[in-house]
Amino acid sequence: MHIFEGFLPAPWWQLWFVFSIPVILFGMHKLNKLVDEKREIIPLLAVAGAFIFVISSLKLPSVTGSTSHPTGTGMAAILFGPAITAVLSSIVLLYQALFLAHGGLTTFGANVASMGIIGPVLAYAVYKAGMKANLNFYVVVFLAATIADWGTYIVTSIQLGLAFPAEPGGVVTSIKAFLGVFAITQVPLAIIEGALTALMFKYIIQVKSDVMVKLNVITEESVNKIKGLIT
Repeated sequence: MHIFEGFLPAPWWQLWFVFSIPVILFGMHKLNKLVDEKREIIPLLAVAGAFIFVISSLKLPSVTGSTSHPTGTGMAAILFGPAITAVLSSIVLLYQALFLAHGGLTTFGANVASMGIIGPVLAYAVYKAGMKANLNFYVVVFLAATIADWGTYIVTSIQLGLAFPAEPGGVVTSIKAFLGVFAITQVPLAIIEGALTALMFKYIIQVKSDVMVKLNVITEESVNKIKGLIT
């Protein structure tokens, strides 16, 4: 989710920086450690980052001060976890703010919080719970990516509602209003993103399943079942 430059008043844009920066720094630490230990993950890391960039750049006007679009963070969250996904998302959001007029610098912290942190945390939690419950791998991936997308827009609605309480009704009324608008455009986008992410993982399973096993994303036994090598 991209809130436009200058749209959030003080102190809200500053508070979201306070929330996001420690997560980004922690993610950078984890990313450096992972790359040092497993150099073979670099191509997959690049694919995950490119996926975020491409589909989060497909913006659709939603309400004043925001745009609606897929997020692409579910894939990275499943592969590398929420902290590293926050780093990838931050790079994408910074580039988009500087060169595409998509998002902003003062709203960077808020955009990272919604799209790069909380959405991926939801995707990661759903994926881990689904795999623990022995659900179909592609169904779990679909649900994780879909919920990451929806979760991002729920958080953005809360961010806007806190910054712009309604008169009358206050924050709760404002959040409901933002959610009502976003739901119209975001539900089909989230479902499409979930399906696209599942298709991407079908390809990754075929060509990079060994790396996924090394990342503890999936077990060797589960890979063999998906490929039909065992029943």
